[in-house]
Amino acid sequence: MKILVLNGPNLNLLGKREPGVYGHTTLADVEAQVRGVAQELGVDLEFRQSNHEGELVTWIQEAMGVMDGIVINPAAYTHTSVALRDAISAVQIPTIEVHISNVHAREDFRHHSYTAAVTLGQVVGLGTNGYEWALRALHRHLAG
Repeated sequence: MKILVLNGPNLNLLGKREPGVYGHTTLADVEAQVRGVAQELGVDLEFRQSNHEGELVTWIQEAMGVMDGIVINPAAYTHTSVALRDAISAVQIPTIEVHISNVHAREDFRHHSYTAAVTLGQVVGLGTNGYEWALRALHRHLAG
């Protein structure tokens, strides 16, 4: 089983950016944690981050026929990107959306997700542990 983990804009600043909201865990820490879970589950994992919407769209498209599932934290693009939504919809790869903070308890503009409607579900507000729960849920879904 192959799963792609995608991270959107500013997630490369985890641990430095707004630690009161996002904590002190870095993206490298998240990757190490998720790789440990992937090893436990017997999952091949590809972990990527980009600040560029088009690059994320390209990676989603390239996953078609290669990856069995996607875990994505679209970050700010959650609330703005029809392109990411359309890419996820087009490839028909089971996808789970992750958000470190509880976006529903934050500013009004963060309450709407363009990508949620084309994913299996969301893991929201559980901190960086949400990546682990998303991976476990996706694995369980794919294993049938």
